[in-house]
Amino acid sequence: MIKTLIVDDEPLALKVLEKYIEQLPEVELIAKCENAIDANNILNNSDVDLICLDIKMPQISGIDFLKSLKNPPMVIFTTAFSNFALESYNLDVVDYLLKPISFDRFMKAINKVNERLRKNSNSLKEDDYFYVKADKKLIKVKYDDIIYIEGLKDYVILRNTNTRVITLQTMKSLEKKLPKSIFKRVHRSYIVNINKINSIMGNMIEVTDKGKEKLIPIGKNYKDELMKSIEEKRI
Repeated sequence: MIKTLIVDDEPLALKVLEKYIEQLPEVELIAKCENAIDANNILNNSDVDLICLDIKMPQISGIDFLKSLKNPPMVIFTTAFSNFALESYNLDVVDYLLKPISFDRFMKAINKVNERLRKNSNSLKEDDYFYVKADKKLIKVKYDDIIYIEGLKDYVILRNTNTRVITLQTMKSLEKKLPKSIFKRVHRSYIVNINKINSIMGNMIEVTDKGKEKLIPIGKNYKDELMKSIEEKRI
């Protein structure tokens, strides 16, 4: 499912894109808003794969907004102006759609998004690890070894199968770097490898940490997103 945010200061444009998204089963509309400030708040509190982003908006343009994002999701620019196309592609956007946008053209853009997701998935299979700085050195961590991640102010603790790694960074910054298909934020202080979940009981997750049962709380703002991922794996 491609979790999508629409950002456009024209109400009609919002309605058109919302209608198109409703017709595509692989695309889910997370939110829509009319300016970059509201969009930034949504990105800070929601899991977003794609932004359909207008360029000419009040206060902050779509291009300036995209440049301000440290780890932006994929972007499709939707605009009435053709003169920003070259600059937009230098920002590695997926597509550049000129208004009025037809459904056929929007669907082609979504196909490009799917293709990029497939490439990213293949890359993940090849690179199943990352490095973090801890104890004055770079430590290799395999995704599959991580059971859960715990936040502690400006530090995070990676609870791995055989050890733990403490690194100086925030939960938010680390969450953006992890593959979303494997890791889910379940609480303001916890990220869980969904492949390591033994069971879910009410608002608690059970995992096994060093041979012992560990219960992790589920925050109310994260439960719906977690359960969607679990339902996809349910038979």
